This record gives sequence, C-alpha cells and structure tokens, in this order.
Amino acid sequence: MKFKRYIVFTFVTLFSATNLLAQQEAQQVTFKKPATHYLEALPMGNGHIGAMDFGGTNRNRILLNEKTLWSGGIQDADSDSARHYLPAIQDFLLKGDNKAAQELLQQKFVSKGNGSGYGQGAKDNYGSYQTLGDLIIEWKDTTTSVTGYHRKLQLDEALAATTWKRNNTTFTQETFVSLAGNYIAIRITASQKNKINLSLQLDRKENAKFSQESGFLLMQGQLPHKDKPGMRFAAALRPVAKGGRIKQTNNRVDIINANELVIYLTAATDYNLLNPAKPLADPLQKVITSLPHPANDNYAQAKAAHVKAFQSFYMRNSFSLSHADPQLSKLSTSERLIAFSKGTTDAQLPVLYYNFGKYLLISSSQPGTLPSNLQGIWAPEYQAPWNGDYHLNINLQMNYWLAEPMGLGDLAEPLFEFTAGLVEPGMKTAKAYYNAPGWVAHVLANPWKFTSPGEGADWGSTLTGGAWLGEHIWEHYRYTKDEAFLRKYYPVLKGSAQFLSSILIKEPKNGWLVTAPSNSPEHAYVMPNGFKGNTAMGPTMDMQICRETFDYVITAADILNVDKAWADSLRIVRSKLAPLQIGAAGDINEWLEDWKDGEPLHRHVSHLYGLHPYDEITPWDSPEMAAAAQVTLAQRGDGGTGWSKAWKINFWSRLGDGDHAFLLLKQLLKPVGLIDGINYGKGGGTYPNLFCAHPPFQIDGNFGGAAGIVEMLVQSHGKDEVIRLLPALPSDAAWQQGSLKGFKTRGAFSVDFNWKAGKVEKATLTATHAGTAKLYLPAGKAVADAAGKVLVEKKDQSTVVSFEVTGGATYHIS
Repeated sequence: MKFKRYIVFTFVTLFSATNLLAQQEAQQVTFKKPATHYLEALPMGNGHIGAMDFGGTNRNRILLNEKTLWSGGIQDADSDSARHYLPAIQDFLLKGDNKAAQELLQQKFVSKGNGSGYGQGAKDNYGSYQTLGDLIIEWKDTTTSVTGYHRKLQLDEALAATTWKRNNTTFTQETFVSLAGNYIAIRITASQKNKINLSLQLDRKENAKFSQESGFLLMQGQLPHKDKPGMRFAAALRPVAKGGRIKQTNNRVDIINANELVIYLTAATDYNLLNPAKPLADPLQKVITSLPHPANDNYAQAKAAHVKAFQSFYMRNSFSLSHADPQLSKLSTSERLIAFSKGTTDAQLPVLYYNFGKYLLISSSQPGTLPSNLQGIWAPEYQAPWNGDYHLNINLQMNYWLAEPMGLGDLAEPLFEFTAGLVEPGMKTAKAYYNAPGWVAHVLANPWKFTSPGEGADWGSTLTGGAWLGEHIWEHYRYTKDEAFLRKYYPVLKGSAQFLSSILIKEPKNGWLVTAPSNSPEHAYVMPNGFKGNTAMGPTMDMQICRETFDYVITAADILNVDKAWADSLRIVRSKLAPLQIGAAGDINEWLEDWKDGEPLHRHVSHLYGLHPYDEITPWDSPEMAAAAQVTLAQRGDGGTGWSKAWKINFWSRLGDGDHAFLLLKQLLKPVGLIDGINYGKGGGTYPNLFCAHPPFQIDGNFGGAAGIVEMLVQSHGKDEVIRLLPALPSDAAWQQGSLKGFKTRGAFSVDFNWKAGKVEKATLTATHAGTAKLYLPAGKAVADAAGKVLVEKKDQSTVVSFEVTGGATYHIS
C-alpha cells in the first residue's frame, strides 16, 4: 500500500490535573494485595509467550504459557463413508422428518472417533491448549509483615509492577514480556543493599523434567498424543544479579544478598506453524541460545526496546472521555468494578475496558503466530475449558472484531494464515461429507487443522465456520483497499464460495436454495409436531453467510479481473437463496419455518448475523428488517454469557441505540466471582483482573465488548460504507465529551474527532486512496480540504454527503 503523504491533525487540549488523572484511571489495572488465583493475576504477552504475575511477596507465582503448546496431533477425523448418507439425510429434511434426519446424522455424519474429545481432548487425538507451568519466586524472609503494597499493570507500556515494604526496605518487582525479544524479563530491586534473598524454581505438574546447566534452569518435556509421541517443549531461565551471589543446586537457583536481580525466561515448542505434520528441531537449544547473556545484559535497554515495540501498536489509536473523579484513583480495579455495579459514576472504567481489549489483542496476537484462542494466550490448566481451541461459530471471529477499526489489521495476520491453512484439510472434509469442491470447516478447529464436523449432531454440523473466517479477509480489504492482499487470499475466498454453492439444494415450499444439513449454532427449534431438534436445512445464519460470501467473492473477482464467467454464474445462484423472513411475532425467523425457539433466551442470536458482523440489515437500507431485529433482541433478552452480552452490545449499537448498548456494557462489567469476600454469583461479567467471565474465562468477551464500544462511536458499514460519527452515543452524562484518534473505517479512511455536549465538534478524515468519501454530516457542519476550501456544507439537517478525495490527503469537518 502506497501513501503519498500524511497530514497529522492534533486536537488542542489543555491537560489539567483532571485530564492526567483520567489518563491513569484508563491505563492501569491495580490491586492492593497479591492474587489468590489467576483471575486476579496480571496478564502479559508478546503473541508467543504469555505470563501472569500474581504479585506475591513471600511466594510469588508467575504463570507461564507458550502459544503453540498443545497436546494431541494431526488426526484423520473425516468419516470416509459420510457422503453416501448425505442424500438420505437431505431427503428426510425435504420431507419434514427432521427427527429421522438428525438420528441418521448422529450415526453417520459426525466426526470419526472422538472428535474434540467432547470438549475434554487433552489426552485424545484432538488435544488441548496447556499451561507451560510456573516460575516460583520464594523469598527467604517471610516472617516480617509487609506494608505499602501496590500492584499494577500499566497498559500503555505493557509493564507489571509490584511494590511493598518489609523491614524498612522497599522492594519493587517489574515484569514484561518483550515484544522486541522473545523472552520474559523480571527485575527485582531493593532500596537497601544486600537485601534480595530468594530462590527460583520452574514447575510443571505433568510431562516435564527439570535440570540445570551453568547459569540456567531448564525444563523440557513432551505432551501426550493418543497414538504416538506428541509435541516437545522447553523453557530456560537465566538470572543476572548485581551484588551478592548466585548458587545453583537441586534444580533451584538461590540468590543471596543481592542488590538487584534480573530474571530472563523464554520457552519454545517444536510446533511447525507452516507444516504441523513436520515438527521443528528440539526446542531446548533454541531457548538456551535466545536469552540475553549476563555479559551483555542491559535491562534498561531491553525495557526501552520492549516499550517502543509495544507502543508502535498501542499508540495507533486512542479513545478518551473527559470526565474524571479524583476519588477513583484510591480504589483498586476490583473495587471500581464493585462501585460501578452499584451505580457509582466511573467514566474511565469503559475506557479502561476498551484499552484492556486493545492491550490483550497486541499481547496475544502477533504476525507469525497462531491466532488468539479461547483463552487468548493465558491458561492455567492442562485440560483447558473446551480445549482452549478455536470455535468457529463466533468465538474465534469475535477475537478479531477489534483489529481493523483500531488500525491493527496487521495483528489479524495469524487469523488470515490460519484460515488459509484450513483449506487443504477442508477440501478433504468437503469431499468426505458432501462430495463437493472447495473447502469447508465446521464448528471447531485446532492447531492441527481439524475441519471435520463435531461429534454431536445437536451442535457439530454448522457448516459455515470457514466461510465466516473468510469474512475477516474481506473486511481487511474493505478497510485497506490492499489489492495485493486480496489477490493473495482470493483462492481461500473462492474455495469457500465453491463449496457453499455446490451443496445447496432446493427446498420444496418456495423453491429456494438452502444448505442441508446444518445447525443454527447450538440452538434448538420446536416443530409443530412437538419434535425438538437442531438438524435443519437453510438456517437463517447459513443463508446470510452464503449471500455475504457470494457477494464479496463476486466483487473480488471483478476487482482482480478474474473468473468472470464463474462469478456471473454465482450471481444467479445468489439470487435464488432463501431470503430473510419476518415471523408472525414480528421477529426475524431463525429457520426456514416460523418455528418456536427451543430456548427463547438462548445465548446465541445467530440469525442476526446479518445485523452484525455482516451488514445486510441496517436501519437506513432495510428499516423493516432492522425493526424485526430489534424485536428479536427483545425476545432473546439481555441475559447470557460474557461473549453473548458483548455481541448484543454490537447489535444494539448497529441499531443506533447507545443507551441499550451501554446498559449491556454495564452488565458485562458486572463483577463476577469472589471479590473482596463478596460472592457475586454466576453469569456473564468481569473478573477482578478484567478478564471476561463466560464463565469460566473466555477472552472473546473482552474483545467483543471493546468492539462494541467502537460501534457506539464510529460506524462505516452498509452497502455504501457511509462513515457515521457517534452513531450510538449513550445519553449518560459521562459520555458527552470525549475524543477519538486513529480510528479506521471501511473505504480505507482514518478518522480523528472530538465531541462536546454529545455533538461532534471537530474531525479530520484522512484518505489512504483516491476515490469518493461518503459521510453522514451533522447539521451545521462543513467539510474542507487541507487548504481550507469548503467542499460540502450542510446548514439544516444531518444527511449523507459525498465528496472526492485524494490519496494521502486530510479533510476537516467543523
């Protein structure tokens, strides 16, 4: 992508003490005591290595993760005979005998073997994401009480720090996971000399052995795979002390009377990102050689390099609200969550949540790695919940909703590459089950490229997971207009469209083309005959994804000047797809027929995929469907798990209802778990360290909730990609003044603006490509170029305006 120039526009702001205070309230996760479990620990990562610091002053645990550490391995989960039963299953569906169709599907059309191990695949072929283990820091003096304890995670620098005082000595521990170098760095200092006395150990409960070499503590092991040896892994720790001495014994390091201690730790596996079937070399030598050498140690330089690398991502965008309360600086983050849930105004808590989502994305997803999984990069288990895998019926996709509008689309590269990696196994699965060209991925995937259906008919047959992943490739193009990128991934998109178009059958009532068999993710219907089932043909989400996929593949073919005849044939198929339907209750039907919901308050609202993330339903292009979507949301209610609430925030924002979106954001921020001795029960919400409660912890809610805040403030979806500023601003007083910088929109624009009294005051729009900008211009505002020439002026009412732009130029709205 080429840029002629950038004109940088900066809002003039008077930084009062209140402004600075607000910045800190929005940039720090703080605690007044050590963590008792990992949901109070501070997460750090560089996309490869994850760490969670518990901040203990007697015994400190630092939880360790390595992104590729997975048990299991490549498995043949495709049932070779499945395709022979497809006509019979479809015939039952066409005849309305869904019960027989679902029974046959369960017998013959699910994955071979145990599939995902029924969500417990750690010791099965499917495998599970696993913790690497722990670094344990044991202090020698544990009898004297501690005072002045404080622990924080500084988001804008990706640094964790703990301070405390013991025997008139102030101790400080600072930790980061370097984005400039692939290691964890921990620096411990004392205000008096010779006061650092502690021991270091590595620990893992399973499949590991420990050893030491001169200057190193080492851990290595091999994870289980049901049929053969599995993944190898290794970790290495090297301490560097100033003053005092280091003693190594019994796979432990003792630090005696030191003035300062720096601990470097790294980890690796033999997982081959490009070809999982061919493991890399033994990771032990890799970890030993990648740590800084004591003779070359310069912690200050290492820290500065890390902060610079991290801020190259973090500072690309910012969101601020002007209101601040000096009293909040006295509260820990968990105390702020409790106060907010009781009605205390805390304008900076939503900003902190937004910043935390951005922080987690940078820390868990970097180019050249796997995508963020259900736990991002942080898991304490050997059997992670739901294997910590990649759920393709919303969860993996939600992890990346933030990337493009934040200008962090390069951090979605792991998702793009992962999607491309599913094509080859997905082609095999498409043949095995559907005798179809192209490729398919169903509900689940893992680093071993699992694309088969799940092992349960009631959830595992959703067949649009891969196509949904393709949407992110298309969205990246919409945000960047990068034709080289589109050309690279066009075969991935085309293969998905080939599969979907080839499997459609004609339903008998209206002659529409539909998918079959499939599910509406994890939800059930009740037929008029009383049968409660999941297997269906043409669920609404499938048809929306088919329309979206066909549309962007046709458009991409036109942009790239390829496959004209095939794209024309795809247009004909697209015109025959089952359309959206409004039911008798005024809601959008989830299935072809207006059947009752198996669970009226079900967490999935998959049939509103066309409202978000797809833009088939908008209040301006399709007001009748938008009204039906609102009825659907009212029926489903505001309950649900963490990621479900996050999705609903995005839904209500797309409908322009900022107050309802903010209501759900407040619910998402509800404290969950045992916090300061208060039991806040179960349900979606937020743990003390701001991790989202599914429950248990799933990171998708963090990403989806932050993406919902973006949708409140900037939108650019719809068939014309009109840019809308403050489309769903809550009426809450704390939101009436603020600013955004560095936001990206579809059409390849960058937007900065501020607002007062709930109205846009000034804004700039930077175009990366020449073309036409479309903007919903507020009443009384005008658009001018950099020279001050007025291009568009609107005196009376807010309307959509169009104006020609030059690539690299900036335009002002005031």
